[in-house]
Amino acid sequence: MTKIVNPRATAAYVIYSVAHEGTNLDDALAKHLVHSEPKTHGFIKAMCFGTLRFYPRLLFFLSHLVDKPIKNKEKIIECLLLVGIYEIFYMQTPAHACVSETVSAALDLNKKWAKGLINAVLRGALREQQQLEIACKKSEGAISAHPKWLLKLIKKHWPNEQQHIIQANNQAGPLSLRVNRQKVSRDDYLQRLTNKSIDATRCAFSSVGLQCTQAVDVTELPGFAQGEVSVQDQAAQLAASLLDPQAGERILDACAAPGGKTAHLLEHCPQIDLVALDKVEARVARIRENLDRLGLSAHIITGDALQAGDQPNSWWDGKPFDRILLDAPCSATGVIRRHPDIKLLRRSQDVAQLVETQAQMLSSLWPLLKTGGMLLYSTCSILAEENDQQIQQFVQNNASAESRPIDADWGHMGQYGRQILPGESDMDGFFYALIQKK
Repeated sequence: MTKIVNPRATAAYVIYSVAHEGTNLDDALAKHLVHSEPKTHGFIKAMCFGTLRFYPRLLFFLSHLVDKPIKNKEKIIECLLLVGIYEIFYMQTPAHACVSETVSAALDLNKKWAKGLINAVLRGALREQQQLEIACKKSEGAISAHPKWLLKLIKKHWPNEQQHIIQANNQAGPLSLRVNRQKVSRDDYLQRLTNKSIDATRCAFSSVGLQCTQAVDVTELPGFAQGEVSVQDQAAQLAASLLDPQAGERILDACAAPGGKTAHLLEHCPQIDLVALDKVEARVARIRENLDRLGLSAHIITGDALQAGDQPNSWWDGKPFDRILLDAPCSATGVIRRHPDIKLLRRSQDVAQLVETQAQMLSSLWPLLKTGGMLLYSTCSILAEENDQQIQQFVQNNASAESRPIDADWGHMGQYGRQILPGESDMDGFFYALIQKK
């Protein structure tokens, strides 16, 4: 693909990659941003995140602005129109600039024929914006900007909190930082941010967490390259203190990539013997990169948490672990505000498969834990079948497994763990449960 000048064309390619090729947003951005001017990257990301965040609503608007659906072979134009409608409704671009620039983007997509269509649709959007916003209130999918299957599950599991969850999912998450206390104290780092006119406050539940009032590029964070700070939501920062590794203990981080929790465990207690495991080599490389930047070291292994113990292709050396962190693969329904592509990429049928994988991982890793040892199970899901019900099933089926209470003033207490909902105390949606081996 030749170099693209118009950032709206780049955004359309990114949206197409996610919506019609099943690519996750991070990978789609990495692939297509190289064809745009670096100074436009922030604008493109804002358009892409916003368009995916409100995708069901934007499709509703578009359906009322065209006479007939856009053909499958021209879906790239549909993606460009959605980007244009998003810009008109939700960004501060002057209307005439938005229309003319989006029309000209058709040339970068080699779709000259579409210029008239784009012009007509976007001018219609400007003219009918108020009526469209009123009409969308009558469509549950459009007003919530959530797929029907996900709305159904949110209502089922959290009937009293559903509006709060939907609202949180449709907002961008704040920039939260984890200070590396091996290099600098939280208060000292907060002062350094203040000196650089970056406004931040201390997180309530993480002793090393800070939350910035506004988004900041990591290159602007003092000491970032030197490993003094990492970007991590406060909810994810709770894992290290909950697992509470002690000096000299052998710890397993079973699904470690990209390495945020791995690093935090080492910052929390550097004198542990930590094994960081992930089954995808490219993701294992991310763990190495993150630990290198922070000046930390662990035994990093490419291996599958489902293949442990006496199973074939086992990566395990036979030495039991004092503590295990299983940050299990999940529906990611708690982090939609940071990953709006989940609304498009996840399907209702995925949940049952994920629940099965989680159960298999628990069974596979349990024999690796010492008697008296602790396993911390976590997901970034808000669905009970992946969380409380999953742990209930495991504890009931394993005589040596005992659920341990989590005494905390964050989240909702379940029978077997604690659930944080998206946006609560400005945190991502997370679930934690502690299981001890009797």
